[in-house]
Amino acid sequence: MTPITEVEGRRLALSNLDKVLYPATGTTKGEVLHYYAATAAQALLTHLRDRPVSFLRYPDGPDGQRFFTKNPPPGTPSWVRTAPVPRGEDESARQVVVQDLASLMWAANLVVEFHTPQWRTDAPGTADRMVFDLDPGAPATVVECCAVAVWLRERLAADGLSAYAKTSGSKGLHLLVPLEPAPADRVSAYAKRLAVEAEQELPKLVVHRMTRALRPGKVFVDFSQNAASKTTAAPYTLRARPEPTVSAPVTWTEIEECRAPRGLTFLAHDMGARLERYGDLLGPLVDPDRARPLPVVR
Repeated sequence: MTPITEVEGRRLALSNLDKVLYPATGTTKGEVLHYYAATAAQALLTHLRDRPVSFLRYPDGPDGQRFFTKNPPPGTPSWVRTAPVPRGEDESARQVVVQDLASLMWAANLVVEFHTPQWRTDAPGTADRMVFDLDPGAPATVVECCAVAVWLRERLAADGLSAYAKTSGSKGLHLLVPLEPAPADRVSAYAKRLAVEAEQELPKLVVHRMTRALRPGKVFVDFSQNAASKTTAAPYTLRARPEPTVSAPVTWTEIEECRAPRGLTFLAHDMGARLERYGDLLGPLVDPDRARPLPVVR
């Protein structure tokens, strides 16, 4: 029998709570739902608010089928908010917008990663933040990503911009920069310029092109997620990895002192203590006073 629970006045059917989703750690679906409800909800909702959400679904765990969807899943309750989004020729496309705990728990019950664009539903294609996805090519690891992150932080600071970091929850790092609203294509152009500069300054460490043959032993500085059509894993989302890793905000001290990949690997059970100690390290991203204008690309 599927248990029914009530969340903020909404009735939810939560299914398969004893199902093991992460065999490496024995983590069950019930534990995943508890993470979202009791640990991550407040901080995660802050970063999902007013952004269309895409889902990477992995209902049978990371070793099972995985599929990415931007459309509201079949059976989406009528009370879950959706918003119109531009998508090619389809002017009627809509996506879920997770605004409250009930919607978050409904989505989490589907077993999903949460992904969002760099813009909000009231201004499609106008970014209020910039992202760099630092992706290491083996044998490089997150340790090399940290060195690149420090270079990018200083380069951004030279242009009056502040960078905040989180783990990808996979192998790398994400750098996020709060911006005064700017067209996504301008943000992409600026981010590409910095990726090219990083490769010029750190040629043994950085590559700015996606070509697989160029990436072994280097960090790919992926600027492409600034495109209006692209998305990035949201802060605090769990990832479909062998362990229940989190895309976890980190301090610059942690980045500067990282000497081994495990030093920047955080699991669901780590996050309560981190939030209690640091609060939301990415809070500045949603503080309008922290936003700065995008430099002009000449």
